[in-house]
Amino acid sequence: MEKINWGIIGCGDVTEVKSGPAFNKVPGSSLIAVMRRDAEKAADYAKRHNVPKWYAAANDLINDPEINAIYIATPPASHEAYALQAIAAGKPVYVEKPMAVNYAAAQNMAAEATAKNVKLCTAHYRRQQPLFIKIKQLLDEKVIGDVRMVQLTLHKTPYTQEQLNNPHFAWRVNPAIAGSGLFYDLAPHQLDILYYFFGAVKTVKGIALNQASLYNAADMVSGTMLFENGIVFNGSWCFSAPAAVDVCEITGSNGSIRFSMFNYTPIELNVNGAVTVFAFENLEHVQQPMIAQVVQYFLGNAANPCSGQEGAEVMRLMEGLMSA
Repeated sequence: MEKINWGIIGCGDVTEVKSGPAFNKVPGSSLIAVMRRDAEKAADYAKRHNVPKWYAAANDLINDPEINAIYIATPPASHEAYALQAIAAGKPVYVEKPMAVNYAAAQNMAAEATAKNVKLCTAHYRRQQPLFIKIKQLLDEKVIGDVRMVQLTLHKTPYTQEQLNNPHFAWRVNPAIAGSGLFYDLAPHQLDILYYFFGAVKTVKGIALNQASLYNAADMVSGTMLFENGIVFNGSWCFSAPAAVDVCEITGSNGSIRFSMFNYTPIELNVNGAVTVFAFENLEHVQQPMIAQVVQYFLGNAANPCSGQEGAEVMRLMEGLMSA
């Protein structure tokens, strides 16, 4: 394989800016086809993004002989089925997060890829972004000493009735499509980057509630995790809060690292009372660094930047945090 010719299944909002254009900006990569069940929208996307071909059926795209890699960007409920079809066709897969609607489905995807010797990557793209690479560097260099604990808080105001009536928002709080509510939409980014930083998790416990009863999914999740290396994690997610909060603080024996998971505000490093700030420019396409690594992996030039097994592990952690 000398070049990756991509086909996208599900050319919706996430592909407009975050990912889609990046496939043509990465060396050795080209986006040649997109698929959406709504043929008119598929054709419109292809026209606006100068994509040569479009399809209204996933099988047609997967079986296109010119396509040698598949990006699955549909809502989570269809990830497993589309991934298994692509794997059966022998085509490597880059799948959006959350990897599936549950741990069992994610495990099945990873196991099938291994059995068929087909490459599978999960789109936990923060792993390749400069801001999070810097945090990992600070941790690896023990700038704050030995890490003791992580405290994460994510609060968001509830969806309005207008948003709940809008399909763009509504599917995210429909368990049948999303697996759960906004926790399943947002927490994968957070849990994966912490898993990437600190490694395997020994125990996970949590509780999930639907406090505001605005939709049929949890709007409050709170829980703890104990990493194998002894680091303790405490997290809370509230999606019916009066104001937005997005903060993660890693505390070590000599200081702390404070940052945002979603707002990309500067990193605040505090070592023995001395504060240093690290700022980064916003990325035009947030997935581009990850897509570049996935392309190199598919070409056989690099390791897997986020495997199916790792994506499945994040699903296990989410289920554990919602266990009560």
